[in-house]
Amino acid sequence: MNSLVVDAPADLAGTEKVLAFFREQLLSGALREGDRLLGERELALALGVSRPVLREALRSLANLGFLDIRHGKGAYVRKADMAVIGDFLTFCLAQQPDMMDDIMQARIAIECQAIRLACVRATDGDLSRIGSLLTRLLDTIHDVDEGGAADFAFHMALVEASRSPALVTIYQSIATLLKRSHVQRRLETSETAGILDYLVEAHREVYLSVLARDPDQAEDKLRQHFAIGDELRRKSYIAAFTKKDLPKEE
Repeated sequence: MNSLVVDAPADLAGTEKVLAFFREQLLSGALREGDRLLGERELALALGVSRPVLREALRSLANLGFLDIRHGKGAYVRKADMAVIGDFLTFCLAQQPDMMDDIMQARIAIECQAIRLACVRATDGDLSRIGSLLTRLLDTIHDVDEGGAADFAFHMALVEASRSPALVTIYQSIATLLKRSHVQRRLETSETAGILDYLVEAHREVYLSVLARDPDQAEDKLRQHFAIGDELRRKSYIAAFTKKDLPKEE
């Protein structure tokens, strides 16, 4: 059992003291996955909070997937469940105006750095997997839902090939929103001339640049992919709201 305790700031409320303690213990490395927290009584006394407040705070951490509370055995640190964290983040972001456009900007920032790292760090297995997902993307090019899912999987594999736990974790935390974005963009551009050829060529060029292990070229191809995709989407909007055949006045 881990016996280290940090002093919580005196101006924090009871629940905040518990959360601050847990956060600082994780950041300092005093607590790691699998470690058991101090007993309820000992921890409550050390933090200066009541046991009911402590229980409620620990229950909240358990609901977020950070703790595993075992009846009669105590509370254990567990690896965070990204599905739970992703849901929480989705709920927060869903209330923001222009949420999908903002998510797209975050996606660009993450992927452009990730693809540079992938050019240096990707293993042969990573490259093979990305290639397989490119094939899947091509096989589902005519299906909005399956194609959107394949598109997301391809880009997720690029981020994973960066071998950066931080980038992968952040990307995974917004995965639900990103998947929705991929399908939505497919729907919006499905009738745009040349869209299928563009999707095929853009993803092929991105993959080839990673295979060449050229970070500058890879980032440039990825940014072109995003820019051209936005332009095609803009054209789809124009086409949808342009009245080509106005009724003649009598």
